[in-house]
Formats: sequence, structure tokens, C-alpha cells
Amino acid sequence: MTDPQDNPTADPSTEPTGADPTPSAVEPNPTDSAALTADRDKWKTLARKHEKDAKARAKELEDLRTENLSDAEKAIETARTEGRTAALAEVGSRLAGAELRAQAATAGVDLPDLTYVNLATFLTEAGEVDSAAVAKFVKSLNKAATEPTEPAFAQDLGLGRQNAAGPVMDPQKLAAMVAEVSPF
Repeated sequence: MTDPQDNPTADPSTEPTGADPTPSAVEPNPTDSAALTADRDKWKTLARKHEKDAKARAKELEDLRTENLSDAEKAIETARTEGRTAALAEVGSRLAGAELRAQAATAGVDLPDLTYVNLATFLTEAGEVDSAAVAKFVKSLNKAATEPTEPAFAQDLGLGRQNAAGPVMDPQKLAAMVAEVSPF
């Protein structure tokens, strides 16, 4: 009454026996790299094809849903999309600035003032931070100098307090020199 195939505890000796597959017949030879590479490429191609088909079907489904919406539902959906885009644009620029500061600190470079940087260039169309663009920008910046080798301005102007180790002039001699030169 019971079929041995339906019964998992059936006696294995009653199962039909065939030729035992050898491991080499089931598994490909790992030393055959050309065959493995071809097999990998075949599966990658198939995966990309199926992914493309799935995206096309998802887009088609979304198009059908939007066609069947009433005018009020379409207006709500449009407002939702615009609101999401505006929010992502506002928050995205903040995220891009934070990502720039983080990568610049990690790389040890001086970051310019971000008020003069167009942060929208570091965002994708979806409003997310484009890490590759940020990394490319940070890589183009100069390394931060740990100690300046030369001063940023000329030091020999003769203004301000001078070195006390230099020659000190007697005030009476100075007054005498001024009196000799002065026509008064």
C-alpha cells in the first residue's frame, strides 16, 4: 500500500541501483582553469540577464500601477516623490559635507571651506553620497603641512617689537642726531 519512495525510512537495498557516479564525473577538475573561467563567465552572463529582466518587469509593474491610479492618487504620488527628492537634496548635501570631512581627515589633507564647494556634485541622482567622487576629490587635494617650512608672510619688515639683543641707542644721542638734521 505504501510506496517506498514516499517512505523516507524505506530500505535502501530496495532502491534501484545504477552506476555510482565518480567524483571526477560530478565535479569539474579544479586544475582546468579555462573551463572554470568559461563556466564562471556563463553564470555571470545569465545572472546579469535575469537581473535585467527582473528590473524590466519591476518597471513594467510600476507603470501599470501608475496607469491604474486615479487623479487624486497620482497627485499624492507626485507630491510624495517631489517631497522625497527635496528632502534628499537638503540632507544629501549635509551628508556629502560630512563624508568629505571624514575622508579628508582620514587622508590627512586640508579641506577647503565647504561654502565654496558645490556639494551637489558629490550626490547621485537618487540623492545618495557618491563615495567614489568624494574619494577622487579628496585625493586631488594637497597633504596638510604638519609644520610650515617657510612663514606665510615676509618677516623682515622692521615693524613691531624687534629683537632686544640688537644695538640699543641712547635716547640723548638720538635727540642730538635729530637736532643736527632738523632745520628748526
